[in-house]
Amino acid sequence: MIQRRDTSDHAATGGVSVAVGADRTAMGRAAACDAAEAILEAVNVRGRARVVFASAPSQRDTLSALVARDDLDWSRVEAFHMDEYVGVSATAPQAFGQWLRDHLFAHVNGGRLHAIDPAARPEAEAERYGALVLSERLDLVCLGIGENGHLAFNEPHQAQLDDDRAARVVELDLKSRRQQVSDGQFGHLDLVPTTAITLTIPTLLSARTIVGTVPGTSKAVAVAAALEGPIGTECPASFLRTHDTVYLHLDPAAAAGLDRS
Repeated sequence: MIQRRDTSDHAATGGVSVAVGADRTAMGRAAACDAAEAILEAVNVRGRARVVFASAPSQRDTLSALVARDDLDWSRVEAFHMDEYVGVSATAPQAFGQWLRDHLFAHVNGGRLHAIDPAARPEAEAERYGALVLSERLDLVCLGIGENGHLAFNEPHQAQLDDDRAARVVELDLKSRRQQVSDGQFGHLDLVPTTAITLTIPTLLSARTIVGTVPGTSKAVAVAAALEGPIGTECPASFLRTHDTVYLHLDPAAAAGLDRS
């Protein structure tokens, strides 16, 4: 059963529609339905869909449900990923571009993924990729929320709602690096890169539709802060409340910290 809750308190905060699935599978299916609707509408109206995907274990249920659908023409999808480590091999399983190929594009026919080059000069690559992403308006961003409340790698107290860059080079928060270990992406902390390229908050929020998938107990504090705390850099995910069309999908564990009164 899906429970929806509108978190918009007044016009200034925009609207976030929150759905709590019975479990991770139900959460992923519901998120995939919202994502597919945005893709289908874009293809119908504009002939293709420009989509940014997060590359993280939290997204597996949603991506699996998207792969299982038979109504999506992936040849009409132009895809991007939202961040990438600096200096990793582009084909390493931890590289976000490769992760997305392994978990999505290896299982569908067609689709074009524009990848960030982790071996390129970081500042130049951030400028190139940001310009490419914003060359036309994005139709959809599929994202998660980090344990520290980050969106992509826009870290607390660094994220900017008025950032003048489409993508930038960032230093990773220690909690973000530890999350990569707990997620099983790296064997220990010393292996996790300290620098990354990320799409900025304004770039993510420029999409027509945002669909979030956030499972797990470790995300409960960040989810509550994002939906019920102040809007600001302390919890970058709170900036989602400034967008008009956000569908946030949670499992019961991630929703545990929300005020149900």
